[in-house]
Amino acid sequence: MAGFETTEAVTAADLSRYDAIIDVRSPAEFALDHLPGAENLPVLDDQERAQVGTIYVQESRFLARRIGAAHVARNIARHLETALADRPASFRPLIYCWRGGQRSEAMATILSQVGWPVTLLRGGYRTYRRHVTTRLYDTPRDLKLLLIDGHTGSAKTEVLHALSALGVQILDLEGLAEHRGSLFGALAGRPQPSQKLFETRLLQTLDALDPERPIVVEAEASKIGDRMTPPVLWRAMQLAPRVVLEASQESRARYLVGAYGDIAADPDALEAAFDRLPVAPSRERREVWRKLIAAGEFAELAQALIDLHYDRAYDRAARKAEAPVLARMAVNPGEAESRASAAQAIADAVLARYGAL
Repeated sequence: MAGFETTEAVTAADLSRYDAIIDVRSPAEFALDHLPGAENLPVLDDQERAQVGTIYVQESRFLARRIGAAHVARNIARHLETALADRPASFRPLIYCWRGGQRSEAMATILSQVGWPVTLLRGGYRTYRRHVTTRLYDTPRDLKLLLIDGHTGSAKTEVLHALSALGVQILDLEGLAEHRGSLFGALAGRPQPSQKLFETRLLQTLDALDPERPIVVEAEASKIGDRMTPPVLWRAMQLAPRVVLEASQESRARYLVGAYGDIAADPDALEAAFDRLPVAPSRERREVWRKLIAAGEFAELAQALIDLHYDRAYDRAARKAEAPVLARMAVNPGEAESRASAAQAIADAVLARYGAL
């Protein structure tokens, strides 16, 4: 293809060679997933793409291409006058669309005519997606994992981040999935990323970690909200040794009231979560919970849910776990000093097992 280079290289090192990664797909396609660090400069927006597609199917290929070309020309001109207006002559972008077809070629052709050294990703986004699935589904990873385990409400996530402050490598799956991992763990007003975007974020994070050093991760179910932990990582987590945080039901209930304050403040979200319980609560039990909500007795509600659902689910999973328990540590989840002490003890356990942080 005259005027610009092409490549199929999509590793983190490959992508770092470019000054910008430009995704020319529609905003809806971009939101579903995109290459790490990409910026969205669509040559067809969502409405234009739908219009061209409808004309292509219902009227004629020629008319669709003519109308589409007009949209593409106007949109690329706008990008040159706005988002790309301050780029220097040495600007080196990587451009891609869905499969390396007409949309990315149109942008690459015009940008190369400007004089920029342009590279087109052959196969487009699908090339990158194959790379992600191969790495996370088919290629075993030799990871030195240690899991933080414990009943719901034992402040595992906060202890995990305290470990990061101590210089320990961590992998925050709940942060990547934008979900707190439990039945009531959805973040208010924030939908989870798509499965594909979750996997893109996960691979980017894993590639940034040092595989020669231990990595601490919170014990999770195979799904975090609606997002599945890919097989390569999930298998490694199932075999990883773990440190168990132990706290009383009462202290965990009090902690959950603060940690899940956004849910507690939303009666509709609480009702929706009740509907997702594996064993549906009786009408009488649900009415008792509604009265607790109305009275603001959220600690009592949290303790009821801990006893009915959370602890039973955790204990069933713990009985099936095959990985060794390195240590059990008492923690008061609501006290910062106690969480800090637990983090230091886990850091010491990591150092003792792996000889390094």
